[in-house]
Amino acid sequence: MFKSLFDAAQNSTFKSPFTSVNCQAAPPTSAPTSSAVVTPTLRDVAPRQLTPNHRIAAAAVAEGDSCEFGSNHYFLLCGLGGIISCGSTHTMVVPLDLVKCRLQVDPAKYKSVFTGFRISLAEEGVRGLAKGWAPTFIGYSMQGLCKFGLYEVFKKVYGDAIGEENAFLYRTGLYLAASASAEFFADIALAPMEAAKVKIQTTPGFAKTLREALPKMTAQEGVAAFYKGLVPLWMRQIPYTMMKFACFERTLELLYKYVVPKPRADCTKGEQLVVTFAAGYIAGVFCAIVSHPADTVVSKLNQAKGASALDVAKQLGWSGLWGGLVPRIVMIGTLTAAQWFIYDAVKVFLRMPRPPPPEMPESLKKKLGVTGEQ
Repeated sequence: MFKSLFDAAQNSTFKSPFTSVNCQAAPPTSAPTSSAVVTPTLRDVAPRQLTPNHRIAAAAVAEGDSCEFGSNHYFLLCGLGGIISCGSTHTMVVPLDLVKCRLQVDPAKYKSVFTGFRISLAEEGVRGLAKGWAPTFIGYSMQGLCKFGLYEVFKKVYGDAIGEENAFLYRTGLYLAASASAEFFADIALAPMEAAKVKIQTTPGFAKTLREALPKMTAQEGVAAFYKGLVPLWMRQIPYTMMKFACFERTLELLYKYVVPKPRADCTKGEQLVVTFAAGYIAGVFCAIVSHPADTVVSKLNQAKGASALDVAKQLGWSGLWGGLVPRIVMIGTLTAAQWFIYDAVKVFLRMPRPPPPEMPESLKKKLGVTGEQ
């Protein structure tokens, strides 16, 4: 027995560490016998479809990507990117958000953005502009995890459900459905911290820190205090997120098709990130407009004890619902652009797959008689 093992080791292709191995397929020979084992090479493995409109080779991970597109590892990293992008950007604009909220709930005192900053600085100093940073960071990090991570999950699930061709033809609807589904869960994660943030920022003398605000809110209204703004939060965030993702995806597609002077594959990663930022800012402007009335209701609702969303809307009136729109456009436009930039930069840093904008499937081209690029 030992002699046969020794002979096998001597005849092995890998008996020397400096052996050169030919990995190309061997020339065709006679048909293998039933006992022969045929090992396919990488060239024999056909590319497989991971999501509609995106095909990558089976060996893509070995070619530089840190994970496989559409895998659980990929979705978790997308969630991590969401945490970094949403948590950091929302925390950076806390001073502007604070003035915006105060302008919404007390327009008689805070007549404009500049007046709001001047009064806030005079009453509380520079440190006062950072009020609510802790619930902002925690809440929007949790929201970012669900928003970006679940968006990628739902986009794949819904795309697989309707098929490759329909996923391309109705891709705007696919983006809207996936983003709305993701935001539904993201807002449940955000609601408690959002309620605490608005309470700290808009109710004078209530609390200065998150640790101080949480027990007070619980004592006054119970757990319901943290979720009474959930429905108006859905009214604000779901349209915002649907616009954020659908508008971004389609704007990115149009920029590469009509504005960028060369194909995406020929652009450097830096150039691609610039295009991402531009598409994100355009999407952010539309996001701010469609979600602003609900944002005003949320700010006022978390300040007014025992009031309903409908009561607040009636009290504000149509013009009151649009208070603070200009600073919110500036804030949300910059915020959305920065979030997409950071999210895409995280993908680059973590060597994650970054598929190009979708292209018409070959099967659909044949059906429609389309020639060349779509």
